[in-house]
Amino acid sequence: MFQELAFQKCISPACGATYGVDEVRVACGRCGDLLDVEYDWDRLQPPDSLRYFEQWWGQRRVPTRFSGVWRFHELLPYASTESLVTVGEGQTLLQQSDGVGAYIGLKSGRLHLEYEGMNPSGSFKDNGMSAAFTHARLTGASRAACASTGNTSASLAMYSAVTRLMKAVIFIGSGKISYGKLSQALEYGALTVQIEGDFDDAMARVQEVSRDLGIYLVNSVNPFRLEGQKTIMFRVLEALNWEPPDWIVVPGGNLGNSSAFGKAFAELFKLGLISRVPRLAVINASGADTLYELVTRRGLRWNRGRIDKQLIADYYRELDERHKKASTIASAIEINRPVNLRKCVRALEVCDGVVRQVTDQDILDAKAQVGAGGFGCEPASAASVAGAKQLVREGVIGPDERVVCVLTGHQLKDPTATVAYHTTDEEHFKKVLGSRGVERAAFANHAVAVPNDLNQIIQAIEQHG
Repeated sequence: MFQELAFQKCISPACGATYGVDEVRVACGRCGDLLDVEYDWDRLQPPDSLRYFEQWWGQRRVPTRFSGVWRFHELLPYASTESLVTVGEGQTLLQQSDGVGAYIGLKSGRLHLEYEGMNPSGSFKDNGMSAAFTHARLTGASRAACASTGNTSASLAMYSAVTRLMKAVIFIGSGKISYGKLSQALEYGALTVQIEGDFDDAMARVQEVSRDLGIYLVNSVNPFRLEGQKTIMFRVLEALNWEPPDWIVVPGGNLGNSSAFGKAFAELFKLGLISRVPRLAVINASGADTLYELVTRRGLRWNRGRIDKQLIADYYRELDERHKKASTIASAIEINRPVNLRKCVRALEVCDGVVRQVTDQDILDAKAQVGAGGFGCEPASAASVAGAKQLVREGVIGPDERVVCVLTGHQLKDPTATVAYHTTDEEHFKKVLGSRGVERAAFANHAVAVPNDLNQIIQAIEQHG
């Protein structure tokens, strides 16, 4: 039944080709554009209110209702309940944070942090991986692959190890992954292939290898990945008593989250489950600012599907001619050629969105403020907070508006940057952060060095406490 009521569809209105959910595709076979997972909502008869999902709160002993993805199964119904794959993902927290809100410039009670670092592998990727593994299981896949800056590889390796459904093959670029993330992939037993080049190079190769060897690709070019990532917004709405916030602010790397969020809100609005769509802000690192360059500087728009693909191609050619590689301390968003670019531009149209870029200095200062508020995050996550601060300063976001910043990954994903920011060792600071243009640690929490003497220890505590 589910295969009849769900299908894959090309995002290009000029094409609109459709494919069954039992097919493994990462692009349209007719025009080569990206695919969506679509549903025959008239026949599916979805809930008439988001409060429908409150009935599952008391069924936490049922794995698919415990899951923060699959308790919203009725809003991504491409597989039967018996087919769903879960390892307990989505037990995340939307936390009001007045301290970080004051840093951004918002009034008390107006900032919420969606902390995706609470997922089993420590990042938001588990939402999409659960959905991709469910689809891979339907297709009978025995191997799954990804290119990764770290979080996708950790999630894929974990799902492979826990479920034993598929073997994991991971492609990483040389020197382009933090040890915190690499350690997960290695510990979970994945086959890890390190190639010369960056993420964009690894992404190109993994697509070729997956095609030639028939390996299931789980990067966010896979439309089923994004179905799982829609649920991040469902949980945000759930935590806000089903009322949309004014703004969603999210880091922009491969642009899977922003694409998924736009799709989620478009579907909810079409189904009458929300009365308005929140605005979306996507934040690039300045060293990996393709979306900002194309949308904010060069005027790229979705234009109801008539997107200027030549504008994109010309910019990518410029990158090649200048031999420009992405470079930022926020390794999770260190991407020059985001695979979901066109879907993200569509999401910006749906959500009346904006794009900004922030420096590594901005990111690390914001990261320190998030940590001081009790929620350590990886550098890429803090781009959302740095971006929100910039938008408030510009007057785009008002101090009274309700803002949700998405924190995509756990602090321990990249402890090197954290320690370097707070260190008293100037040489270590310069070695790790100086090359990134980071000149100061405005909010550093330095360790206090004292002799092994009780009186001096007490004196130091009283002086600094």
